[in-house]
Amino acid sequence: MAQPIEDQVGFLGEACRAVQELSVSKSLLEKYRLEEKSLFRELEAERKAVTDAISLTVKKRIQEINDTYDREIAKEQDNLKRLRNKREKAKTQGIKERIEEETQELKDRNKELITELKSVFKRDHVPSYCRSTWYYALFFTRGFSETIILLFTALIFFLAIPCGIYFLIPQRKSFYLAGIYFVSILLFGGIYILINNRTRVRHPEALKKGRAIKNSIKSNRRKLRAIIRSIKKDRNEKVYNLEKFDDEIARTEQDLADIADKKQEALNTFDKVTSTIISDEIASSKREKISQLEKEHEEAVNNWKEAQIRVKEQTLFINDNYASYIGSEYMIPEKLDELADMIRMGKAQTISEAKEIYNSIKD
Repeated sequence: MAQPIEDQVGFLGEACRAVQELSVSKSLLEKYRLEEKSLFRELEAERKAVTDAISLTVKKRIQEINDTYDREIAKEQDNLKRLRNKREKAKTQGIKERIEEETQELKDRNKELITELKSVFKRDHVPSYCRSTWYYALFFTRGFSETIILLFTALIFFLAIPCGIYFLIPQRKSFYLAGIYFVSILLFGGIYILINNRTRVRHPEALKKGRAIKNSIKSNRRKLRAIIRSIKKDRNEKVYNLEKFDDEIARTEQDLADIADKKQEALNTFDKVTSTIISDEIASSKREKISQLEKEHEEAVNNWKEAQIRVKEQTLFINDNYASYIGSEYMIPEKLDELADMIRMGKAQTISEAKEIYNSIKD
């Protein structure tokens, strides 16, 4: 220091008081720091609570809007599905009735031809099995389908049956197969010739007329199939009187579109207007408390800053006025009191002497 210290004890007392005041200021600084931290956490918790409440409420309201409109949309979709099913059933029934109507003449004609065929055969005493398609395929083959029947029959009697019998024999030999084929040809060939002699030879005119009748029946059946295919492929649905279904379906589809538009409009209105109102209402309920906490937090921050400045100033003051002379290691109230007592009791004349005695005692 520029001036010598005249009152050594008083100087030490001042230093002690300054250190004690610094300790008090540091305690206040820590108090204000903890207070600021506590208020900040509470303020953030309140703000988060408001944000969460707004988010939860908005989400809930949006879900309610979606659920309400989705239920109505589901009802209309179910109704639309029901109407389309009814329309499809009505169309199917209409096609069925149209087929029945447009093919009835050919069906009646085939019935007449079958009756005529029976009469011809009965009058000429032709066996009833001669009316079968299988018989005509074997003895009066005509057309692709009858050719296939003929080939299939030949494969069964002259390939499948002989081979089947041959493979059932435990010890198979090639001459067995030849024998089986010989017997098969004699047996089935003989049956074929027998049937031919009893029918085709005896009743040629009746069978030829039967061939013509069966050809007519087959032709009519082809016409029936063509008519049925044509009706099923026909895209003109006006003949089935489906207008009432189409009108109901169109109305339902329009209702669905309207509900979807209203849903989007409701969501847009909620997003632009209602959500803001909800946010303001929730925020206003906590605004006073948050404002109070903000004010208290601001005060705590100011107190903390002031305490920091005060501690800084006191620290620098002690360092410049006392620690630089006495030593920072002695800037403790207890040590300063001991040094002052040594001077007061005459053990030392100066602070430096008192420090030497203190150090010697401590050592």
